[in-house]
Amino acid sequence: MTGIFDSGCGGLSVLKEMLKALPGESYVYFSDNAHCPYGEKTPEYILERGRVITRLLMDKGCDLIVVACNTATAAAIAGLRAEFPQIPFVGMEPAIKPAAAVTKSGVVGVLATAGTLGGEKYHTTRDRYAEGVKVVEQVGKGFVELVEKGCLEGPEAEKVVRESVRPLVEEGADTLVLGCTHYPFLAPVILKVAKELCPGRAFTLIDPAPAVARRFVQLRSQPAGQQPIASRHPAGRQPAHQPASLQVELLSSGDDASLRRLYASLLA
Repeated sequence: MTGIFDSGCGGLSVLKEMLKALPGESYVYFSDNAHCPYGEKTPEYILERGRVITRLLMDKGCDLIVVACNTATAAAIAGLRAEFPQIPFVGMEPAIKPAAAVTKSGVVGVLATAGTLGGEKYHTTRDRYAEGVKVVEQVGKGFVELVEKGCLEGPEAEKVVRESVRPLVEEGADTLVLGCTHYPFLAPVILKVAKELCPGRAFTLIDPAPAVARRFVQLRSQPAGQQPIASRHPAGRQPAHQPASLQVELLSSGDDASLRRLYASLLA
């Protein structure tokens, strides 16, 4: 069984890709929305939340955990791996490398939380893969809050998104990295606003979720003792056509109405 957690609903964008990759697996998704957003919280606070959630997911029978949150990955995944060595953890990678490979203007814009942009993991990845490319960064102010309340389109969403996208477009970015798992839910609005700000430019959005799903599949295929991890789960032998809704348990630390609404929209 696989556990997934995020500060809120954003990690559902990762779960969606994981369901495509391994539809027969069983999943427990935990939304820590009572403590959302993580972006402005201290690394110590986020690590402690990670500890609590990891224990909860282990109690549920999870033996692999996906930290489907860029901020939590930056702040806590190293500590979690050290404290729970028996559990493989998959985190979010800043998608600088693929963005640098596809940009035509030579300028990559990164939208992320303050916690992610200030983290060592992000800076190491940027410095390694952005040679010859200009990287401009912007906190997606209010993006998480939009997604958590289900405001994914319309004038309010466009106004909030425009404030953070404008500086990136004005710097010449034609490739935008979605550096928070909440942000893919706003992808249509981000693309619309970017095109309105610069009608003649072709834009590409980079979502790291598919890469995380690929890494998850790799780990599920690796030997653990005498057997591949996936073979230890009865769910791993379920037919691929079984409805995903029967294989996902949704949990949250606060009101779960938004979580269930957004999850239902993923399966529509």
